[in-house]
Amino acid sequence: MLAPGEVLVVGERISEAGTSVTHPAGAEIVDLGDRTLLPGLIDAHVHLFLHPGAEDLQTVQESVPQRTLTAVLAARDDLMAGFTAERDMGTEGAGSADTAVRNAIDQGLFPGPRLRISGNAIDILGGHEDAIGYNPEQRVLPNATQANNAAEIVAAIRQQLKEGADFIKIYETGKDSLVGGRFSTPFQFTAEEMDAAVREAARVGKRVAVHATGEPGTLYAAQAGVVSIDHAFQLSDATMKLMREKQIFAVPTFTIFEYFADHAATLADGARERAMLNYHAQEFRKQIAAGVPMAMGSDVGPIPHGTQAREFVLMVQFGMTPLAAIQAGTVNGAKVLGWEGRIGVLKAGCLADIVAVSGNPLQDIATLQQVSFVMKGGAIYRRP
Repeated sequence: MLAPGEVLVVGERISEAGTSVTHPAGAEIVDLGDRTLLPGLIDAHVHLFLHPGAEDLQTVQESVPQRTLTAVLAARDDLMAGFTAERDMGTEGAGSADTAVRNAIDQGLFPGPRLRISGNAIDILGGHEDAIGYNPEQRVLPNATQANNAAEIVAAIRQQLKEGADFIKIYETGKDSLVGGRFSTPFQFTAEEMDAAVREAARVGKRVAVHATGEPGTLYAAQAGVVSIDHAFQLSDATMKLMREKQIFAVPTFTIFEYFADHAATLADGARERAMLNYHAQEFRKQIAAGVPMAMGSDVGPIPHGTQAREFVLMVQFGMTPLAAIQAGTVNGAKVLGWEGRIGVLKAGCLADIVAVSGNPLQDIATLQQVSFVMKGGAIYRRP
């Protein structure tokens, strides 16, 4: 962070950054007053193809073209909120449509963050993203690609990479349960199947991220060597040790669970979501103490796009220092996306992804919810 500070941008990259920089003749000067400059924010867990409302119904009732147009608008909203890079964790039944969105943004056709995309994600028959609870005669499609053994996983990965995926998203745990303070969730892929997935992705230089809320699925994922374990409600001592040693990131996604608790259909549903959030916060403190690497991810989609900086506030509320939370959404996010050294820092040679906020986020982390200036790749998208 720089406050006060100056950044010299030449083309799409930072040329100098510090208390003061060279002022070339004829350069445009953007005076942001006493605002604090930060690297562009990075959300490592988003769903551009989802919006608030009944998640399963929108994937059934809305066509893929309609959802793609919605995703373009969602990407714009996230960028304007200061998120200059994101990892889209599955299109939830829209196949490889995120390839088109990523490419259109890269070509400058639409405003949006730099994207790492995973396509349709991978699940098992009857798993987390299958169409459970519908009349089976209606043949409602699942929200992820199904694979039920190592060979099918490899085939699904190859198909998704062919369609443009930057990384592979796998649902490693199923329905969560919290009864009497005891959390449980079934694993979906065996340790051997997770190994096969990570090996296949690594064969072509790609990585695997998992939806995994608890043991033993989180352990299987860590043993296989995934890049991140997303949600991570429950991590055993062995899992946390592996994550620390292998630098596997936990992505907590508190915001989605707070939103579900606040917008539950019934009081009972709200109480259940709130209990899950409280349990997650309690375990999060243990993970911080154990030195588990953290990356910021909000699971935005079922919550309104552009509001996900709330995640920083919750990470601090539940035990992180403001500085560590900011690092989770900048430096660490860049590592998770595979762009370390390109984004996530204000440093000469890095891409000029820069945001500004009023005040000091080290003193009030909530200032990150009010980004007033957004630059991505040297282009200004928002000014005070």
